[in-house]
Amino acid sequence: MKTFQGRTAVITGAGSGFGLEASRIAAREGMNLVMADVQADALQQAVAEIEGLGAKVLPYRLDVSKAAEMEALAAAAKERFGVPHFVFNNAGVGSGGLIWEHTLKDWEWVLGVNLMGVVHGLRLFTPMMVEAAAQDPSYEGHIVNTASMAGLLNAPNMGVYSVSKHAVVSLSETLYQDLSLVTDRVGASVLCPFFVPTGISRSHRNRPDELKAAKPTRSQLIAQAMSDKAVSSGKVTAAEVAQKVFDAMRERRFYIYSHPQALKSVQTRLEDVMQGRNPTDPFADKPELGQSLRQALKSA
Repeated sequence: MKTFQGRTAVITGAGSGFGLEASRIAAREGMNLVMADVQADALQQAVAEIEGLGAKVLPYRLDVSKAAEMEALAAAAKERFGVPHFVFNNAGVGSGGLIWEHTLKDWEWVLGVNLMGVVHGLRLFTPMMVEAAAQDPSYEGHIVNTASMAGLLNAPNMGVYSVSKHAVVSLSETLYQDLSLVTDRVGASVLCPFFVPTGISRSHRNRPDELKAAKPTRSQLIAQAMSDKAVSSGKVTAAEVAQKVFDAMRERRFYIYSHPQALKSVQTRLEDVMQGRNPTDPFADKPELGQSLRQALKSA
């Protein structure tokens, strides 16, 4: 998709991070925007800013894990602006710890937002976009799903998050292949960022009461501290990543990376798979970090 002027974007997680930065770019490109987020105050502030850029905005407060709320969003977006051209299934939450220490509510929360939020976006918007492409020769559309480098790797002590993001990568690759069977005017991409300063390390602030977290374990506290440090120290900005998303849509490029240098670790993992060897130690290049983590966990 090369033209954005006058077209419509639907963006979840639009109140901060990649979603807000993508909204800023979309507004500058002359798009109409449907901005959705679970955090009402952040959404209100973001919408005010984007409207200040001259864009027409439909704000929508919702929890993407809730099917009925996503269905209402899709209906409202279509009624206000028609079939969207850019759908950014971006809302996400972070959580870490030893994989067997996650509670059922942890799994329901993380998979509900990170995976089912994307599922709902695909099942609701893809059919209307494919239909629009079939009926209108000038229609172009693109769907971008936010996964993570954690969807291509399996780092220790962050299992529930990695599981959710691996699923999003698989979902997105399948979407790309399925779309290619039926249309050449609706594209798909998957965004795989590494550590970028966003609000994801503080996503527990929006965790719903019905899925309230139990008292954190030692491993979960360690994972939170490591995530806070890694995310806050990231040098690539959310604005730069959002620009990569728009560049990828123009180029019809599927994989979007914030840190291409991290692909070395992905290659190592794939070589493990191809050669049938045991998973490579993720701390092989920095053994002191691995030793520190092991000691911290064993002292719990």
